[in-house]
Amino acid sequence: MSSPMISLESLASSSAMAEMLEKPGSGGCSSSSCGSSDKPEDMDPAVWERIKDHPCYSEEAHHYFARMHVAVAPACNIQCNYCNRKYDCSNESRPGVVSEKLTPDQALRKVVTVANEVPQLSVLGIAGPGDACYDWRKTRQTFEAVSKEIPDIKLCISTNGLALPEHVDELAEMNVDHVTITINMVDPEIGAKIYPWIFYNHKRYTGIEAATILHERQMMGLEMLTARGILTKINSVMIPGVNDEHLIEVNKWVKARGAFLHNVMPLISDPAHGTHYGLTGQRGPRAMELKALQDKLSGGAKLMRHCRQCRADAVGLLGEDRGQEFTLDQIPEAVSYDPARRETYREVVAAERDDRARAKQEAKAAIEETAGGTLLLAVATKGGGRINEHFGHAREFQVYEATPEGISFVGHRKVEQYCLDGFGEDATLDGVIAALEGIDAVLCAKIGDCPRDQLAAAGLTASDTYGFDYIETAIGAYYRDVFGVGFAAASA
Repeated sequence: MSSPMISLESLASSSAMAEMLEKPGSGGCSSSSCGSSDKPEDMDPAVWERIKDHPCYSEEAHHYFARMHVAVAPACNIQCNYCNRKYDCSNESRPGVVSEKLTPDQALRKVVTVANEVPQLSVLGIAGPGDACYDWRKTRQTFEAVSKEIPDIKLCISTNGLALPEHVDELAEMNVDHVTITINMVDPEIGAKIYPWIFYNHKRYTGIEAATILHERQMMGLEMLTARGILTKINSVMIPGVNDEHLIEVNKWVKARGAFLHNVMPLISDPAHGTHYGLTGQRGPRAMELKALQDKLSGGAKLMRHCRQCRADAVGLLGEDRGQEFTLDQIPEAVSYDPARRETYREVVAAERDDRARAKQEAKAAIEETAGGTLLLAVATKGGGRINEHFGHAREFQVYEATPEGISFVGHRKVEQYCLDGFGEDATLDGVIAALEGIDAVLCAKIGDCPRDQLAAAGLTASDTYGFDYIETAIGAYYRDVFGVGFAAASA
């Protein structure tokens, strides 16, 4: 097992960061020169420098770095059948949802406050709650103010693409080099089933005509971004029976036009949200259906599988949302930026990431030597790339696939927290078991005998043997336990 270092969630404490920096091999490192050695082998080093601290564009980075979205762009120019921006629940994670809308000045205060309090922060995004390119004046004012105050923060926007071509040059001038476009179709007949209307050039369009205009503008915007060297992520909502198989074609189109990542997300279809799909009974995909489609897309545009479908006012690591800690009534009227904690955090994380990169290589080598079968494993983690969450406290499990070729992140499963005030609820555990469809084993920091036995009765192994190990180290060890000497002898 790897020896646990100070937990990264404790690094909000300056004394914890100072203690870490005194450890052998962790000092004398600046965030601009160190960074993770865990660069994918097939990636250009210059591109890696641009994404290595971006939690959305790098799966490895999402264990360490946080994003925040500011809700400054409420106006939208299209209607989607899966969207209703009027509904808000602070406990849900769903695109377009916000608790309060901000002016650019309020957004600046909030970003500076979060940067001072959340040292993991590396990215500021504007994802609505409408469209960042359509509500352009507020988007631009916010980015200009924040980049002047915090020059090293990465700037991102999410857009439906309809107004994108009008602003690509300005995005490039502002050094916005990460843009997400939601593209759900390249066939307007399918698009007409997803978008009731668009508003373009002061006119409302419907049906196939609307979908055709949207498609043409999306492709134009993507090509313009690629030509200027801006990295693009394509979001697609998987809608069973509407565009699920069609997303294979979407993947081909966006890859051909230079998309850096393709993120296929499940439709969120709850009648309580008041969306067209929710009210008409359109179901979302099951977890294994989503994985099956993503597996079909391997070999096309590179996939993002660690998306959490964030709220438009999300704050924190992916998979957590601290937005309710930073509402306007809780942040000061006057605040100045202090870079010290963010700089120290990056120095600490650089050493941790290098250590984890070595551990991943060791785990990969051990699995290749074992040469067993395939395992799908659910991991309970708070971040930092470690098995560091109690089973009963988990609100999601990260899912990894271990094969003779190595270990890969393939998704996550959201669950209701099983243990509250020291007690577990059987009905909640039933829901957790259902959410873990297709999983072979659960790895966590701790688990009680009762839930362990109930998981076993449902065919799921649960282990806390590898608590606080790196995720890959734990998976490698578990894989060897399952496909060890006995397996090799039986296969001979």
